Amino acid sequence: MQTPPLNPMLSDEPQRGADGPPAPTQARPNLALALMLLTLHAALVLGLGTGASRAMLLAHFGLFLLWQPVWSGTRRLVASRALMVVSGGVLLVWADTWWLLGIWIALLFALIGGNVPGMRALRPRIAPLVAALYLLMALLMWVVPNLFHPVATDSFLALVVRYGLPAPLVMILALPGDPRDQSAQGIDPVSTVLLFLMVIVLTLGALFVQQITANEYPIALVQTVMGLAAVLFLLSWLWDPRGGYAGFGQLVSRYFLSLGVPFERWMHSLADLASREGDPQRFMTLAAERMLELPWLSQVEWSSRSGTQGSSGLPTQHQTAFELRGLKLRLHTKWRPGPALLLHMHLLARLLGDYHDMKERERAQRDSAYLQAIYETGSRVTHDVKNLLQSLRSLCAAAESEAGADDASLRLLIQRQLPQVAQRLQNTLEKLEARPQSSVADVVAVDWLRLLAQRYAHEDIRFTAESLDETVKLPAELFDSVAENLLQNALEKRRLKPIGTIALLLDRDAAGFCRLSVRDDGPAVPDAVASRLFSGPVASENGLGVGLYQASRQAVAAGYELTLADNRDGDVRFALARTGA
Repeated sequence: MQTPPLNPMLSDEPQRGADGPPAPTQARPNLALALMLLTLHAALVLGLGTGASRAMLLAHFGLFLLWQPVWSGTRRLVASRALMVVSGGVLLVWADTWWLLGIWIALLFALIGGNVPGMRALRPRIAPLVAALYLLMALLMWVVPNLFHPVATDSFLALVVRYGLPAPLVMILALPGDPRDQSAQGIDPVSTVLLFLMVIVLTLGALFVQQITANEYPIALVQTVMGLAAVLFLLSWLWDPRGGYAGFGQLVSRYFLSLGVPFERWMHSLADLASREGDPQRFMTLAAERMLELPWLSQVEWSSRSGTQGSSGLPTQHQTAFELRGLKLRLHTKWRPGPALLLHMHLLARLLGDYHDMKERERAQRDSAYLQAIYETGSRVTHDVKNLLQSLRSLCAAAESEAGADDASLRLLIQRQLPQVAQRLQNTLEKLEARPQSSVADVVAVDWLRLLAQRYAHEDIRFTAESLDETVKLPAELFDSVAENLLQNALEKRRLKPIGTIALLLDRDAAGFCRLSVRDDGPAVPDAVASRLFSGPVASENGLGVGLYQASRQAVAAGYELTLADNRDGDVRFALARTGA
């Protein structure tokens, strides 16, 4: 069992809440406020320097510690803060000066009034507003008059302060309080400072006007209040645009927005860097170096999910870690960051993480595109090699079928076909090289069809040419690939299903470009296969899909289009034609 610390104020660990009933000041939040002000009032009217007054001030300070909105009630004070609190209490009790008491009351007024803007409902505002009114009246009616001329205890002012001023405090005691209505322990520092300065200006201004005008203090106080009211009215009038004037509010907003200029410059620099740098590691290195231009940052450390890491700048003892989208950031600041700076840093880390994730995705897409290109090149080459192998098999079959016949005609067939096969093999090998492929010259359409018919002379295929002469040419590489694909698919289909006729027709369109069509009288291609025939690989028992997909892409690259022109039982026709024909 661990022993709790002897002095809970010396620990920096948060206190663990007990399951027992809440303290009276927590159950009735207005109680501590009212008792604190009642003990302060007793110390004021009993007179400074007396034992009773000091006892009341000590009780007042203790009740202040129970009420105070500065430190969170769930955390314990460390030794340095505890010493500061004790020193403040000793100074307040034993100082015996109206000046210190006036500053203390002004500070209480600012703390209580600074907590009001955080309360949205009307009910929780009543008690702080009444308390602030009491403190302001006590300061102006009792403390300030006693600064230079002690007020007689039997005067009318003393009677009013002694018996009439505590009336608002009794009202606070009568107000029902709900802990849920109270705002968080934190206060608005801007409102607190402004209220404190306003009270100081009002107090010193009244004394200054009294000395200058030689009037009584009440008259000087009224003059000061009227002067401050006029100044505030003028500022409120100048705050919004009037008669073409931009407005004091816009000037203030512009000033505060200008404080973020380094951040805005870094954002523009980051966007520019993201548009120019593609490598994630180099992008992070340059971004971290530019991030050091922020005045409060000393070092940036980072590491990514891919294992890359780096750092820029000099380390400090104030470190804040972030992890967003697989990017781990550790920011070293020159001083301990507050809540606003932490929010600022989180925004910086979020932007950097988003950009880094975008760069990682871009690199993954580039790698995927590179692998896809390799795959498509391999598929294309495999397809071409398959066609070349089929051409060689056709030559071998032709040689076997003409064995014992005229050797001269066989020799002539081989002399015509082998150079074509060699040229196509050379073109296939060039596709594997990194340099741009050399364009293949067009050949005469009639000669190309005659050589194709010779290669398939042993197969029952009908070759037909229409409207062709010696001037009509075609791209041999494209037509070789498409024709052999379509013929091989038709022959494979004939082996599996009854097909009587396979016909290849070569003609030309109105613009003079060659068209190719291959027709068979077998069953139609299934709709599920036909819909994806030219858009991607399709697994099929007769080999349809992969070859046609590659042939279709090759046709598009050459300005042609491969389509399934007819798809009916007994009439299946594939056509290759110029795009737009």
